[in-house]
Amino acid sequence: MTLVYVVAGEASGDALGARLVAALRARRPDLAFAGIGGDRLAEQGVPSLFPMRELALMGLIEVLPNILRLARRMKQTVADIEARRPAVIVTIDSPGFAMRLAERVRPLGIPIVHYVAPQVWAWRPGRVAKVRERVDRILCLLPFEPVVFEAAGIPVTFVGHPVLESGADGGDAARFRAAHGIGDGDRVLVVMPGSRRMEVKRLLPVFGAALRLLADRVPGLRPVVPVSPVVAEAVRAGTEDWPVRPILVETQAGKHDAFAAASAGLIKSGTSSVEMAVAGVPHCIAYRVNPITAAIVRRLVRVPFASLVNLLAEREVVPEYLQEAATPVALADALQRLLTDPAAAAAQRAGFAEVLAKLRPPEGRPSDAAAAAVLASIGPT
Repeated sequence: MTLVYVVAGEASGDALGARLVAALRARRPDLAFAGIGGDRLAEQGVPSLFPMRELALMGLIEVLPNILRLARRMKQTVADIEARRPAVIVTIDSPGFAMRLAERVRPLGIPIVHYVAPQVWAWRPGRVAKVRERVDRILCLLPFEPVVFEAAGIPVTFVGHPVLESGADGGDAARFRAAHGIGDGDRVLVVMPGSRRMEVKRLLPVFGAALRLLADRVPGLRPVVPVSPVVAEAVRAGTEDWPVRPILVETQAGKHDAFAAASAGLIKSGTSSVEMAVAGVPHCIAYRVNPITAAIVRRLVRVPFASLVNLLAEREVVPEYLQEAATPVALADALQRLLTDPAAAAAQRAGFAEVLAKLRPPEGRPSDAAAAAVLASIGPT
């Protein structure tokens, strides 16, 4: 059987990989799959070489203590690819691990497709030369990315943003309220502190402090925290002292039902913002990293916004609170506006519609476009 080797390093990549595998299998039932992933890829019959959570690290200070373990996992992955000799390698996001892996296996002559373009347009543009040396094609999620990589001589395909087919807009609000005993007058607030343990550790205390302030201002507040298996225990521990114990949701269906019931969201920067836009949930964004990492990133970043929604709209549709600006008072004030001012919520939703129109592929679903590009890299059977 023709083998496709898929490497995902975090929860969002796991979901992306699962949809890609399903789309590939629909076109080519003869394909076999192996690699690294989480629960979503496992559901598609792709066992993980080792636990994906070991790669879910972000930031210089967070990675350094784990450098030896990461090196061992890299060696193990390279050896597995050498033994299996797949027809194509698909690395998904996680550019730190993915690009190093691509460099190591490049001499094998196996086509390498990287799904989710490294954000060279945002910071460290010099990386594009290394990307050109290491991969055969990039699958871009954002409409302005192809020109960047084409100019560097890298084959690229715009496949659209996978959140468009995530089902984020298909939840059932009534079902969620009934399942959790939420009254019609209660306000559901979706809180998303991230899928990496370090993100949860840094953001949950700030989010909890913001909710303490907000609970006094907005009666009937019901926080809901969607969690991935990687961080579920950390979230349980980190929310024990919240003024209102949150509802923890561990399934995709439950998360989407929570979106449908939500009046607003408090989320970390990243793909979650686009997911909220698809669901039509007004929200604000917060993010914190180690101060040293933040200082380095600030010197390198070349874009005015952290949120993809704001970047695509070319204005601040969603309020952003980063590093020292991410204070409990600022977050509580922003959420209070969204929960009590219909005009503020409506303005965000209008911006969402504008942005989502730019994220659709030329035709079909994003996973279909990605699958077609991967199959083209394998070549004729």
